[in-house]
Amino acid sequence: MGKPLEFWFEFASTYSYLSAARIEDACANAGVPLVWRSFLLGPVFGAQGMTDSPFNMFPVKGAYMWTDMERCCSDLELPFGKPSSFPRGSLLAARIVAAHADAPWVGPFVRAVYHANFAEDRDIADDTVIAALLFEIEQDAEAIVAAATAPEGKALLRTATEEALARGLFGAPSFVVDGALFWGNDRLEQALAHARAS
Repeated sequence: MGKPLEFWFEFASTYSYLSAARIEDACANAGVPLVWRSFLLGPVFGAQGMTDSPFNMFPVKGAYMWTDMERCCSDLELPFGKPSSFPRGSLLAARIVAAHADAPWVGPFVRAVYHANFAEDRDIADDTVIAALLFEIEQDAEAIVAAATAPEGKALLRTATEEALARGLFGAPSFVVDGALFWGNDRLEQALAHARAS
């Protein structure tokens, strides 16, 4: 069994969609334990002096990213449609993952939220959409949302975001193995190799 791989992601992150779609199977095939770590990019970007996604702040970079996402999703046979609003808020979804990171349904939930945002153009900032996604994966939405929005649940996401900053994360997706940071969807395989070798 390899060292655990921490998957740090933000639901508004385009490239995290690509990683979320394949990371659970990739870790299982590699014999590497997967740790789901949701966090918020807003405070991380703010610490770097940014007030918006770099893809919005630099339009040429943003235009390339959307083209690249179409190519990458085609390669992975993932459905994709540019969302009508970007980036979308994802506070409740992130809190749910932070509060239930060890639940067996977390992987399906994460993938459902990304699919809703980047394939179906559903507003994942809307609490009713998140509740509907929980219902679609046959979970008790009311109980899960209650736990995630209780003071203790809220604190878990806040602490995770503070931890991300303290550990030097600057974007998503990020993978951390035994203290080593790997950034970007195209570094997942490198992170897995490091986990197997550790």
